[in-house]
Amino acid sequence: MSKAGPPLKEVLDQLEEFYGAEEPSWPTEPYEFIVWWHCGYPASDAACERGWKSLTAITGIEPDKLLAVPTPKLAAALKVGGMVPELRALRLKEIAARVKDELGGDLRGSLVGPVSAARKILKKFPNIADPGADRILLFSGIDAVAAVPSNCPHVLVRILHGQERENYGVTYREAQEAIDGQITKNVAARMRAFLLVKQHGQTLCKRTNPKCEKCPLKASCAYYAGKRRGRSALA
Repeated sequence: MSKAGPPLKEVLDQLEEFYGAEEPSWPTEPYEFIVWWHCGYPASDAACERGWKSLTAITGIEPDKLLAVPTPKLAAALKVGGMVPELRALRLKEIAARVKDELGGDLRGSLVGPVSAARKILKKFPNIADPGADRILLFSGIDAVAAVPSNCPHVLVRILHGQERENYGVTYREAQEAIDGQITKNVAARMRAFLLVKQHGQTLCKRTNPKCEKCPLKASCAYYAGKRRGRSALA
């Protein structure tokens, strides 16, 4: 794997110039984010936001309130967010019960302490794996972890190294290492990196059929350089 890519700070500066400053479009409190994440399926910002608006129109999201709402009513509210609303309604009940019964109604308070312990608590919730736990810890301001958008860890690896790995976990770790090695361990700086990488992965640097010709980074991207070499070899 080539390591011909540009410094990550330059990458982020160029992305910010192209897309503008990014802000999170989701709740940043740990409990609220986990509820929001289950408001859409397949989970996307748009689907989760539709489900979230529908859900919060009928009830608050505090554990007691979610537990009090009949499951069919929750499912009906979540339907606008996508598939399996009945299952997602049950998941919300499970999440609310766990926070109430096991964590004293205070998920954030339970995450104080070693990051490894906080991550372990978060991963007990349905559909929260390491990428989700990292995202929650970063955007809640609990720790400046090197969080990488779960649906586009390939972005940084492509730009900096040329080609993502076939194994998702290896690609994710390489993207984390890039952030850890080049971005100051500061919540704001690492949130900025996450948001810009996420926007780029969803807009141009897609997992399949990336729109390289429109990319502001094509002059320095190791992935694009490899594509051009490949085309030249075939000419």
